[in-house]
Amino acid sequence: MTYQRFVALGDSCTEGLDDLLPDGRYRGWADRVASALDAPGFRYANLGVRGRRLDQMLVEQVPSARALEPDLVVLFGGGNDVMSNATTEQIAERADAMVRAVTSFAPTVAVFTLSDISHRMPFGRRMRPRIEALNSAMRTAASRYGAVLVDVEADECVHDSRYFGPDRLHLSSLGHRRLAGHVLSTLGIPSDPAWLLPLEGTAASASVLDHWRWLREQVLPVAYTRTRNKLIGRQPGDGFAPKRPQLAPLTWPQRVAR
Repeated sequence: MTYQRFVALGDSCTEGLDDLLPDGRYRGWADRVASALDAPGFRYANLGVRGRRLDQMLVEQVPSARALEPDLVVLFGGGNDVMSNATTEQIAERADAMVRAVTSFAPTVAVFTLSDISHRMPFGRRMRPRIEALNSAMRTAASRYGAVLVDVEADECVHDSRYFGPDRLHLSSLGHRRLAGHVLSTLGIPSDPAWLLPLEGTAASASVLDHWRWLREQVLPVAYTRTRNKLIGRQPGDGFAPKRPQLAPLTWPQRVAR
């Protein structure tokens, strides 16, 4: 099937964090999918904003996406809900509401499950029930509302640190490439087979010093910033705008999708 009006919704993963272009901008899985879809007349918008939860996307991103009249919407979200204090019931309700809303105006909608990142994060086991609730809700909503499910929950890449950035949460360039491969494969669109092949060799094991540096340089600064922002009523993502708020043809950086 040919798509000509592609809109990506979501959070920092959709924005493309940790998949840097030479000029310092972020690329990400959505740009890579857009590059594979590119053809005469094709246009692409990316409404993803870092830090946003599903309930925020419903209010902030869905109306903008509806106005763009897309023929394909791909939603990657829920990670910030999982890391918040939301209950499993709230997460399930948000997922259902988001998928219901997007499928009401877009003929083709793709949504994701999340892989289990809990073993790489401090106190990660506390997140596992929320990850399971999100994935269950996404599967149910996809079936209920006719969305395409990109099911990456069991993807083996979650155990290979090379697919993730320095914070062990956001995807690296290799991770974004693999996620784009999953999207295109699920939609039945040809892509580079190498995107979904296992990486050669094995990732280096993290030492005790590596874990300490990660805690000091990645975890503690984020925890401090989130606590400070909460005290002043600021939420993650406040002040950031979507990188491609309008449908537009691709430019050179997005066309390079290796």
